[in-house]
Amino acid sequence: MHSAGSVSDKSAVSLRGITKRYGETLALDSISLEIGANQTVALLGPNGAGKTTLLHILCTILTPDSGSAELAGIDLLRHPMKARKHLGVVFQEPSLDDRLSVYENLDFHGLVYQVPWRTRRKRIDEVLDLVELSEWRNEIVRSLSAGMKRRLEIARALMHESRVILLDEPTVGLDVQSRARIWQYLEELRRTRELTVIVTTHYIEEVEGFDQIFIIDKGSVIAQGTPDFLKKSHGQQLLRFTPRDDRAEAEILELYPNITRIHSGQLLLQSADPETIDGFLHQFGTRVRHLDVDSASLESVFIALTGRELRDKPADGKEKAPTAGNRDSKLAR
Repeated sequence: MHSAGSVSDKSAVSLRGITKRYGETLALDSISLEIGANQTVALLGPNGAGKTTLLHILCTILTPDSGSAELAGIDLLRHPMKARKHLGVVFQEPSLDDRLSVYENLDFHGLVYQVPWRTRRKRIDEVLDLVELSEWRNEIVRSLSAGMKRRLEIARALMHESRVILLDEPTVGLDVQSRARIWQYLEELRRTRELTVIVTTHYIEEVEGFDQIFIIDKGSVIAQGTPDFLKKSHGQQLLRFTPRDDRAEAEILELYPNITRIHSGQLLLQSADPETIDGFLHQFGTRVRHLDVDSASLESVFIALTGRELRDKPADGKEKAPTAGNRDSKLAR
């Protein structure tokens, strides 16, 4: 990815004091952030943290209660139609028309964004070549694999020469090979054109090479910086293990109150320095299984800051994405 730590002097996205409430629930609490042009940026946070609300404001589906927002130098709140011309979006939920062909999906998108016919044909060829779907241009979308559909959605987001592309969980549900190819295409895009890539993902290892990471929890940005900066500032060694039985678990929790419970019955001991690990193994080494020591990583940063793993769970009603039809009609207006 783009060299970590480099910051463009030109902003692609600028948010100041963005606040959004759903009734009594504060979804975004005066969020401010600056994203440079031609950067790869990750928004990380547990479900309900406010990421989806923030993405919906950036792509003009939602309007904040207060604050200001600019995208590619355009006031996002006063001129949403103008801003959309510079914005490509890949939603987590599928939004392709699977009754149409690959070509027809791209052509229709170009029509919606008023791309002239000759330019439209040229761009269709270019984006299909980029995501290696040229030979499937006349295939009906429902016949494509999940990975091919996601690549087509990325191609569609580029049809109108967007300068900022938002991707909400772009690799969820894909196999390892498809995930790797998606990131390969995105890096090629960022390298060959001035394109800012903003991603949410639950695969934290995918953003190790990103320029900037914003960790969001409870509606606020609680940390930001390059991966190296975050690991140096907040990273810690973790001891991950599973107790053999309930009695062992109870005794461990009594002696180590800073343990975090994670998925599949695993427990996590934070700030596990060598002395702490030696003491733990001496006392409980025969009463645990699946024991691993994790060095300082982005996952340890996330757990240290939020007390939770970056894991998937159902979004609540306020954070769910709009249906494909409702979402597409809003973006096309």
